[in-house]
Amino acid sequence: MKKHHKVSASLHRAACRCRSSAKQRTVRVIVRFTGAASKRHASSLKRKLDQGNHHFKEKAHLQLIGSWAAHVSPACLKTICSHRSVAKIMLDRKNRINLNVATPAVGAASVRSRGTNGRGVTVAVLDTGVAPHPDLTKPNNRIIAFKDFVNNRTKPYDDNGHGTHVSGDVAGNGYSSKGKYRGTAPGARIVGVKVLDQQGSGYDSTIIKGIEWCVKNRKRLGIRILNLSLGKQALENYSNDPLCQAVSKAVRSGLVVTVSAGNDGPAKGSIDSPGITPLAITVGATNDRNTIRESDDQIADFSSRGPAKGGGVKPDLVAPGTNIISLRADSSELDRTLPGNRVGKRYFRLSGTSFSSPITAGSAALLLQQNSRLTPSQIKRLLQRNAYSLKQSVRAQGAGELNMRFAASKARSRNQSTKGKTR
Repeated sequence: MKKHHKVSASLHRAACRCRSSAKQRTVRVIVRFTGAASKRHASSLKRKLDQGNHHFKEKAHLQLIGSWAAHVSPACLKTICSHRSVAKIMLDRKNRINLNVATPAVGAASVRSRGTNGRGVTVAVLDTGVAPHPDLTKPNNRIIAFKDFVNNRTKPYDDNGHGTHVSGDVAGNGYSSKGKYRGTAPGARIVGVKVLDQQGSGYDSTIIKGIEWCVKNRKRLGIRILNLSLGKQALENYSNDPLCQAVSKAVRSGLVVTVSAGNDGPAKGSIDSPGITPLAITVGATNDRNTIRESDDQIADFSSRGPAKGGGVKPDLVAPGTNIISLRADSSELDRTLPGNRVGKRYFRLSGTSFSSPITAGSAALLLQQNSRLTPSQIKRLLQRNAYSLKQSVRAQGAGELNMRFAASKARSRNQSTKGKTR
């Protein structure tokens, strides 16, 4: 099978495997169109495929990135490539969770002591869901919305447990531990967006639909931050990766997007997609050795290293990601398979860059409470310029370890200088 220039390398390999398989008839693809009229182009393409009696099944229209997701037979690819409005055909790849006394270590406690706790800021967690844990629902319910792109359920739940832990890293208030285990922004609100299944995996197209929903509902729900503690091996440059394109669109719409770097370290060039997206805040993991001193912190061995696919500088910074205690989703997949990780009745211990990212998302919520005028790029600069250097290479630590003591003071001073000005 000869490769067409519109077909990504990963899709070409998948189509070749499909042709030689006795069981697999189709591959999952994302077709990117030229111009803005992607719905019209998709309708035109479907008519062309129907006329050729090709085997395909439409999955979703991805308006955010001007694309169309479908299951198609390898024979369809030639017809799709011949359509003049098709710019690129990419494999709809599967992502997974990046699973392998954090908040004091990044200086969040000193910020909270001055009355800043993320109140009024909404963080959307795109993950395996969120369970209605008391640390998020008492004394007031701060899970303000829930959207399920996997099973279409309406009430918050988490059949894996990962998303609940991540949500607690952002906004757990320590209700069940009398304040002992709290997230970075215990006053922030959570929007749970389930894009990963019970096993902690989900396709690009499903995650993109989740991002698209957040962008559309950002003003209605007050969403300012998205957290993506998920990823896959980066096989394409960010410009040819549909999930990276969606992340870029979200940032350009005004949303801060924090992404886990991945758990494929210490290999060079192991940053996951969508962490390779330049506009995202990509976060690696440190081991804080259970102390609040930065001087003894180390880059976690599992934390993915840069550079990003295509040569960009990543990660952007690092944050604690080893033995993080957060919320337990009772009877979830992780709860059943890792019973030794339970901490008391309500909490759970996990490691991975999955948890470094929401700690950073919570930190962004603290900055936005102090100064709601901050843009995604300004927040990224504040976090990077005030990070604590661990004296490691840029490809390991990025700008350094998250340090909210200095970043928060800079946000306050910026707020004073912009008072009275319009956006």
